[in-house]
Amino acid sequence: MRWQGQTLEDTDAAALPGLENRTGIVRSVSTPEFAGMTFHEVLAKSALNHVPGGSRMPFSWTINPYRGCSHACLYCFARGTHQYLDLDGGGDFDSQIVVKTNVAEVLRRELRRGTWQHETVALGTNTDPYQRAEGRYRLMPDIIRTLAESGTPFSILTKGTLIRRDIPLLVDAARFVPIDVQMSIAMYDDELQRSVEPGTPSTQARLDTVRALTDAGFRVGVFLMPVLPHLTDSVAHIDHALRRISASGADHVIYGALHLRAGVKPWFMQWLEREHPELVSSYRGLYPGTAADAPKAYRQWLAKRIRPLIRAHGLEARHSDDAYPSRTLTRPAVLTPAAPQPQPQPMLF
Repeated sequence: MRWQGQTLEDTDAAALPGLENRTGIVRSVSTPEFAGMTFHEVLAKSALNHVPGGSRMPFSWTINPYRGCSHACLYCFARGTHQYLDLDGGGDFDSQIVVKTNVAEVLRRELRRGTWQHETVALGTNTDPYQRAEGRYRLMPDIIRTLAESGTPFSILTKGTLIRRDIPLLVDAARFVPIDVQMSIAMYDDELQRSVEPGTPSTQARLDTVRALTDAGFRVGVFLMPVLPHLTDSVAHIDHALRRISASGADHVIYGALHLRAGVKPWFMQWLEREHPELVSSYRGLYPGTAADAPKAYRQWLAKRIRPLIRAHGLEARHSDDAYPSRTLTRPAVLTPAAPQPQPQPMLF
């Protein structure tokens, strides 16, 4: 891999944030509990990542405690980032996980800088901070505390039900800073979910997590995306999904059509050829060559179909480009105080 076999002082300008210097590699760990997976524990150089000014993202800063993701979603746009580590965006992305073990410590230093403007920080925009490994490494509790103590608002997007572990901590943190919580639930057919997102918790488990978060006082949004052409874009499928989302207590729905970046398209198309060969020609027409977005006409058609259904189920509709209300949230998402939680101890393999 790019961060092995180099001189200690060597730096790599093309490496992912926090992996530029090889002195940060601590160890690589495998364990029977995570069969077929390897965790590369690193000492990160930075925790905050600045989003380029030209980005469509409605936030300026992100934190990614992990690189790679055991959720193994075929459509994950972050797959291409593993190529910076001389790993592939397929099986390596799913099984070779980089863990920034000191991320909270580095974040604390960065937030103490006089130049920090307390802008909203987004978690879960690249790889999931509540993927299975978080149950062992427990990076998120210290990240949450550090952001709240510094007065920095933040948002969390996850497919992981492990966020339920941190609900008391999030409730307490929301007394001091605005917090925005989103749960990603794209598939409402169990067989399709297991095929497209093989490492994720079940759809029902995620809906139950939405309920737990809303019961704690959060206004939770559900990412109903990506919508897969010819697979999850029928009225029946969308209506079924929205009925379950509404029953979970969610506040709003963020929707968007499948997006296939260059580093993702080959892996998704391999799956499509194997599981749904009858749709290959249609997808090649929708996503020709290097095109990442579905055609404008399809996106408009989808909006006309989905927005009335969202409203009919009593939910607020947002497009994926407007997933967050603003770059800096202005009000707490939770007002109920909670008792301080005991500091968890690190649990490394």
